[in-house]
Amino acid sequence: MEVKDEMVKIYFDKDTSLDPLKEKTIAVIGYGSQGHAQAQNMRDSGLNVIIGVRPEGSSWKRAKNDGFEVYPISEAAEKADVIFMLIPDMVQPAVYEKEIAPHLSEGKTLDFAHGFNIHFKQIIPPENVDVIMVAPKSPGLRLRETYKEGFGVPALIAVYQDWSGKAKETALAVAKALGCTKAGVIETTFKDETESDLIGEQTVLVGGLIELIKNGFEVLVENGYPPELAYFEACNEAKLIMDLIYEKGIIGMLRAVSDTAKYGGLTVGPKVIDEHVKENMRKAVKYVQNGGFAQEWLEEHRSGEKRLKELMKEIEEHPLEKVGRFIRKTSGIED
Repeated sequence: MEVKDEMVKIYFDKDTSLDPLKEKTIAVIGYGSQGHAQAQNMRDSGLNVIIGVRPEGSSWKRAKNDGFEVYPISEAAEKADVIFMLIPDMVQPAVYEKEIAPHLSEGKTLDFAHGFNIHFKQIIPPENVDVIMVAPKSPGLRLRETYKEGFGVPALIAVYQDWSGKAKETALAVAKALGCTKAGVIETTFKDETESDLIGEQTVLVGGLIELIKNGFEVLVENGYPPELAYFEACNEAKLIMDLIYEKGIIGMLRAVSDTAKYGGLTVGPKVIDEHVKENMRKAVKYVQNGGFAQEWLEEHRSGEKRLKELMKEIEEHPLEKVGRFIRKTSGIED
């Protein structure tokens, strides 16, 4: 596999300015994991931020308690120059049509943290607004924590529509206000962010990792090893290895583990995760790229997410989870 030597440009604090957002009103729609973190980071960066949520719900009360001006979504959208869509992907289209679109006057900016609804045309903005994406590569809690520590998490930015001619500058200003330019920001496209995010989640970060851990646990138990031991070997220690990879890269992790672990991992690993697995990954890539997964997920959501609920129940009742809950509670990790 060849990788081109030329690296993409990475933007840092020195490359960006908050000027495009000064004197602007920013409406954060939603006050969940990303909403509360992004709103607080931008406010602490000196920007004028208001919140748009469902009246008198838990998010309304939480945002009020955090000192924000809080409005119904439509009113926040009307007041704002820049509108952040930070509610769940599947909820966005209906909220956009009813609450946001009527107030998208010429020159406003619509910002997303994920490109799903734009790329798959569930939301089609008018031509006379800017459409950008700023996607911090971490959960909201970590985004907020690193900001308070004086650092940040990496992020992706993208421009889908540049009515003003200054959409990229606005996206970089948002990234700076979130603290992300302290860690580094890469420019991409809505298409590449959406597809690579889905592919990564399905084949590695969520789907692949769950199945690898689950199958490793099952094989150990099938061969007579105690479930508690199997949990430690197949699941608990995965965090320790990932922490090393996060901090030092794969080669740094390998240098940190025993020679026995190095040799066994490098010789047996490719026999387990083999070309057959890679071919299945390629099939998953095609299913995302041709829109098949998006269509399947949209239909699943519209039908009440019955299959998703069944799959979640299966995982919750798996012996791995039962053993894991016991170990986490007895060790004080989980309440």
